[in-house]
Amino acid sequence: MRLFVGLGNPGTRYAGNRHNIGFMALDAIARRHRAAPWRRKFQGESTEAVIGTERVLLLKPLTFMNESGRAVAEAQRFYKIPLEDVVVFHDELDLAPAKLRVKKGGGNAGHNGLRSITAQCGNEYWRARLGIGHPGDKALVHAYVLNDFAKAEMPWVEDLCDAMADAAELLASGEDARFQNKVHLAMAGRGWDEVKRVGEKPA
Repeated sequence: MRLFVGLGNPGTRYAGNRHNIGFMALDAIARRHRAAPWRRKFQGESTEAVIGTERVLLLKPLTFMNESGRAVAEAQRFYKIPLEDVVVFHDELDLAPAKLRVKKGGGNAGHNGLRSITAQCGNEYWRARLGIGHPGDKALVHAYVLNDFAKAEMPWVEDLCDAMADAAELLASGEDARFQNKVHLAMAGRGWDEVKRVGEKPA
């Protein structure tokens, strides 16, 4: 079994936040691959799906972002899932909007969700980094990530989540480079190869 984790904060207040794009990604994957209904488990909401030939547990921690590791560790221990079979979908300030990068291990870049998972589980899990862009000033970061995506941004957010859902079979089978490339090509094909912070396509 593999474990896909989407990071975000629980509740309707945060549902549209940039910080919650990990939840949005998992919702899209669950819909596309006909996952069972979400249920409360592992200090979060979880469901299972068969993606390609792989059995995948999908988990959205409901512990708030800075305690995400508690939920991930509980699910990982219960199913005895190796850390190398864990993929965490999260917002990435240092990546342009609509971009995706997948990597194993590395730094946490000040992301409290990743920091918590690393503290609870170790560092050598996979990160699916979902670019949201940077507000340009470190002092503005907190408000930026905890604000909703602008209306103009939602088309690329939805397209990115759909592209990841379409390509999820590759990620589930460990083909991270092909997954990343397929998503990139899909986004470029939809005109999102260069996105400004507010979400407009290039002129």
